Amino acid sequence: MKLPLLPFDLHALEFALRAGLVTLMLFVAAVVLREHLRSLPARLAAALAVGVAAYALQSAPGFESWPPGWRAPLAVLSTGNAVVFWLFSRALFDDEFRWRPAHALAWGAMAVVAVVGCFAKPLVGLVIPLATLGFSLLAVAQSLSSWRADLVEKRRRLRVFIVGAGALYTLVNMGSRLLSGGGAGELARIADLLALSAIALVVAWHLVRPSGVQLFWPEAPQPVAPDTPLEEPLDAGLVAALEQLMTSERVYRQEGVSVAVLARRLGLPEYKLRRVINQGLGYRNFNAFLNRYRINEVKAALADPAQAPVPVLTLAMDAGFQSLGPFNRAFKAETGLTPTEFRRAQAG
Repeated sequence: MKLPLLPFDLHALEFALRAGLVTLMLFVAAVVLREHLRSLPARLAAALAVGVAAYALQSAPGFESWPPGWRAPLAVLSTGNAVVFWLFSRALFDDEFRWRPAHALAWGAMAVVAVVGCFAKPLVGLVIPLATLGFSLLAVAQSLSSWRADLVEKRRRLRVFIVGAGALYTLVNMGSRLLSGGGAGELARIADLLALSAIALVVAWHLVRPSGVQLFWPEAPQPVAPDTPLEEPLDAGLVAALEQLMTSERVYRQEGVSVAVLARRLGLPEYKLRRVINQGLGYRNFNAFLNRYRINEVKAALADPAQAPVPVLTLAMDAGFQSLGPFNRAFKAETGLTPTEFRRAQAG
């Protein structure tokens, strides 16, 4: 018969879990920054890892007895990690995501709340748990909304894990805090550390392994070279059939066109079509693949003197864009010019 753990054993186990988690997270942050410093998702991954390490220290028993000036930096990193998790999920799963000043303001607001909580905890009350839940739900919504357009298979699988395990952990953790008034027993703390360590190990493995380069991408990604090694030989006939759909039949103009729609037209499983577009043609996102054809059509129309009277919005809508804002952003990212500037340059 197994003897129950003694209190000393629990203390030792908790200390070992915290020390291991802090060490692992700082190691992941260092490796990711060293290998992928130019990538915004990688920098956010490193910040997220540092925040998890700060949480492991902040949630230790006796932390509340530290002087507020010592607690504040760790509280800021730990509390602000809710925003970092949201931004990391956006940057990792959306290649068009760009850093905005408003993102820094959101993190700053959480940091202010954390500092206030160190000196006057009753003033912030439920603000931190509720805000953390809110940013976790935003991360889930963002990840789910762009999931179907993601063409990177390894990233699609990691997305399911991060969204499922990460969000579930946050919801359960914050929910238990709300119900318990912020306190947690020794067994509850150990269970929390075990769950967080398991999630951290899986994510760390994906981030630091050599194939992590498929997850992280520079801020201005370009299509990969045509001779990028493929996991399996590229079917030239399939590529030709896909090109026929896009150039002759102009499927990209249709409303609601998706990987599933094209796969049905080609008689293929969706995963195989995603692999061809990603590994064979060099696109990480299905919308970017469609937009290349749409923008080429608009560029040809803007260069045509016979269509000079036609408004830019009409040309964009005819090519398959649903609104002017996304079209303008995609067009400038592709050409470096606004549509009006491009038309003027062609006319000159």
